[in-house]
Amino acid sequence: MNDKPKLTTTAGSPWPNNQDSLSAGERGPLLIQDYQLIEKLAHQNRERIPERTVHAKGWGAHGKLVITEDISQYTLAKCLQKGAETPMIARFSTVAGEAGAADHERDVRGFSLKFYTEDGNWDMVGNNTPVFFVRDPYKFPDFIHTQKRHPKTNMRSPTAMWDFWSLSPEAMHQVTILMSDRGLPQSPMHMNGYGSHTFSFWNEKGERYWVKFHFKTQQGHDFFTNEEAEKVVGKTREGYQERLFNAIEDGKYPRWKFQIQIMPETDAEKTDYNPFDLTKVWPHDEYPPIDVGYFELNRNAENYFAEIENAAFSPSNIVPGISWSPDKMLQARIFSYADAHRHRLGTHYEQIPVNRPKCPVHHYHKDGEMNVYGGIATGNPNAYYEPNSFNGPVEVREAQEPPLRISGDAARYDHRKYDDYKQPRALYADVMDDAERDRLHQNMGGALVGVPTVIVERWFEHLRQVHPDYEAGVRKEWEAASRDAGYDPNGLPITGDTPHEANDQSPQQPTIEAAE
Repeated sequence: MNDKPKLTTTAGSPWPNNQDSLSAGERGPLLIQDYQLIEKLAHQNRERIPERTVHAKGWGAHGKLVITEDISQYTLAKCLQKGAETPMIARFSTVAGEAGAADHERDVRGFSLKFYTEDGNWDMVGNNTPVFFVRDPYKFPDFIHTQKRHPKTNMRSPTAMWDFWSLSPEAMHQVTILMSDRGLPQSPMHMNGYGSHTFSFWNEKGERYWVKFHFKTQQGHDFFTNEEAEKVVGKTREGYQERLFNAIEDGKYPRWKFQIQIMPETDAEKTDYNPFDLTKVWPHDEYPPIDVGYFELNRNAENYFAEIENAAFSPSNIVPGISWSPDKMLQARIFSYADAHRHRLGTHYEQIPVNRPKCPVHHYHKDGEMNVYGGIATGNPNAYYEPNSFNGPVEVREAQEPPLRISGDAARYDHRKYDDYKQPRALYADVMDDAERDRLHQNMGGALVGVPTVIVERWFEHLRQVHPDYEAGVRKEWEAASRDAGYDPNGLPITGDTPHEANDQSPQQPTIEAAE
């Protein structure tokens, strides 16, 4: 007796033959009435959805957030009260590479967490670095263009990257981290995660606090050198996926300690740096990290596409007790992330199971792509507008957060007037040891090979303003690596055998004043 499930069409009809196409005779043409064939081919054509414009290559798993400490004085968020345990899903990713890129490339890593709370989904969409390359969202599309492929060569362009960075001093902090040991972690388990932006908490009294989120790896910081990573990539392009998936399958559940930095609301006007500047950190001696709890990843996805590729994270997803800040980059992301998901996954992307809240959902959105429920989520077909007389969902005034006590004139403020060298200087001179600095010099010097010298010299001037040893160390490594690679002093290949970009562009002379 055959007790296996019966194969059907997507409409549920029995599928009589999955081996042979329907044709007019053994040697005759196929018949268009062979709907099973048409269905299989049509679905295959549509099996891939657009990959993410950035963060396309990713790895993830399910887990839980556990709160072990009392921070109720700062926030009324139920998921952050002592003893709370919240189911979650995490997705880690590279920024620049496409979906088929190698895992072990030097790049910033995305660090996105979705917590399924009783008050809706809270998404913490961050990176493995506490800062970023730019502070104004106007420059984000320009920056991402430099990370993607050149429109003429269809290859990555070191010239574009270093040209943009050398004209954007605020990138110095992030580039220093990227070219350091932490720019190439061995696996997702061996890196920290950060909210990066400044967010805010508010408590039962209506008091607001600014907050930074930190997730510290409990597996240790293991990294690869460029040479070690090249060997790994030569054997596998899926090293991160393999290590994360296998660790969880083997019961070696990775954990991250959850910490916060807290700043009283009025302190934001007293610091000598802008606390809402994404290129800056808050000094730990001024705002020490506070332990909150931990999160653990303990279950792999049953279907990668359904649960990891379809996972959609957005900083627009907050819950009562957690909110945003005047951080300009964060403000832009509140719109752009959810908008990207509507484009990639459909208007009602949050109805996809992995994105669906585990609490009741009631709203007046209707129709459009991916509306799998039909109608609207009010429970009453007559209640499709608000206000109404048919017991439709109503606003929750008690969920209203306190007002932001920040004001200013509406203007396009010059974000290039700030000191972008002080914090990288502290990182380079005070945090790194000699061995770390040596590897930083080597990584950065090698990455500059082949870039037009006018751009390299502009970058060196930024390094010199951070620390003279920084500039000298990178310059020495760049000169040696350039000679070894066969480049002349102008950054051009000596022979036609050396891979290089199509240099039909003419970089202008360095103008640090203009960049500032």
